[in-house]
Amino acid sequence: MDYSEVIEFVKQTTSENSGAENTFRNSYDHTMRVYRWAIRLQAKLGGDLDVIVLAALLHDIGHEQGRPTNEVSAEVAVEYLDSIGVSPDLIVKVGEIIMICPDKETDKDISLECKIVMDADFLDEVGAVGIMRDCMITACQEDASYKRAYYRVKDFYRKYKPLIRCCKTETARTEFNKRMQLIESYIYQLEKEIF
Repeated sequence: MDYSEVIEFVKQTTSENSGAENTFRNSYDHTMRVYRWAIRLQAKLGGDLDVIVLAALLHDIGHEQGRPTNEVSAEVAVEYLDSIGVSPDLIVKVGEIIMICPDKETDKDISLECKIVMDADFLDEVGAVGIMRDCMITACQEDASYKRAYYRVKDFYRKYKPLIRCCKTETARTEFNKRMQLIESYIYQLEKEIF
């Protein structure tokens, strides 16, 4: 399957929803990072590539005030995939993954494809990108400082480190640990430089 048309649809649709998020973290950039991680995980773990790619690309496609993003995204994804002639079986699998994706702590029996998309989405929140996000958010606040950014990154680390339990695959757990080590090293170095 050629994904370029789907990527273009995602780019166009997310640009129309750009008011839903702040300027430095937009749905399209997030989606493309999730897409790339999903492909990497699929290459190691297997699973139906079409299901994984379509779910990763469309998992955050819909934003509507007062409604959960996963519900709106699933509706938009199903309608779009139907309009381009994707098989009903594939559409159902993609829609189900999009609906489950935000529930990172689910203990339901989920498909390998769902695990991969959930892990790819979760991994986008940790590591260098997470540090960058926390620093940029702090910079936009009143009384921004290195110390405030430091405390924000440290708080993120403290809250997220136990969330390794949310990783659905061993491959994602390994990557998660690497990213946590990166954050820990960054915090340690920053402490030496600013205190």
